[in-house]
Amino acid sequence: MALRRILLRAVSVLACLILALTALAAGVWRYYHPPLASVRRMTYGERHGHELSYDVVKPENPNGLGVALMVSGRWKSGTNSFRPWMTAPLLRRGYTILAVYHVSQPEATVAETFDDIRRAIRHIRHHARDHGIDPARLGVTGGSAGGHLSLLLATRGGPGAAMTTDPVERESCAVQAVAIFYPVTDLLNLGDSTENLHDGGPPKSFIQAFRPQPNGPTNWVDIGRPLSPIFHLHPQSPPTLIYHGDADTLVPLDQSQRYQARAREVGPTVELVVHPGGKHGWLTMLWDIRHFADWFDQHLGPSPASATPAG
Repeated sequence: MALRRILLRAVSVLACLILALTALAAGVWRYYHPPLASVRRMTYGERHGHELSYDVVKPENPNGLGVALMVSGRWKSGTNSFRPWMTAPLLRRGYTILAVYHVSQPEATVAETFDDIRRAIRHIRHHARDHGIDPARLGVTGGSAGGHLSLLLATRGGPGAAMTTDPVERESCAVQAVAIFYPVTDLLNLGDSTENLHDGGPPKSFIQAFRPQPNGPTNWVDIGRPLSPIFHLHPQSPPTLIYHGDADTLVPLDQSQRYQARAREVGPTVELVVHPGGKHGWLTMLWDIRHFADWFDQHLGPSPASATPAG
């Protein structure tokens, strides 16, 4: 009888544990699958015969603000590589996500990609009313190469060309707040990165991605400096939040630390959060995006009353 009672109690405890784990798993799944109002694709240009596009992912209860996600890893991108669950904390907070794709290197150089994402931001801003977002308050996010592209927008984004006949190109490609993971900030000083051959040249795996452009500079310094955000920080650069692991060997923490130090000299706000033991990515990154949402709440301001969701 005693053994039977023990077995029954063990079965009861196990059943409760299974139920608890099932409920937890269901809760996590539900959190990372927020209800959406719509998902649609927009075309913003063309590069080497490829259509350039971004996805407009609108939550069920939009707050009238947008965050552009640079869908880029190793400066490669794919139109089927983004899923809404990747930005669930932002969608749950009401942010409309603009997932920007580009032509992957080495077919497109990083310089060409930067030209293209500037076009994407201008296109997003030109169609802001259609997207139901405030064109004056646009955030940007990404990780690794996506973080690097985000910082290029933050430091080199600016007004459009006033005299052009293309209305998209008349729009600004500036962003108003940045929250990113482990970005490359200084291509001329890769530090202890596993990509550094210590020969004064580009990252060893990305030589073709940084190859000279027709009628452009051929010297690495003249190619790499314009694409290094650390050299273009200015007092009006938008407030930036960076999460970076201290065990990252691909993009060492030093990249973000020196960027923050330079920002302190120049003036803009750059907050760096160091993830202990974090390599080039860690398991809780998706949870950390909750703090990105807090950052955008703080620096993009309250939801604009004038921005009404598009039908």
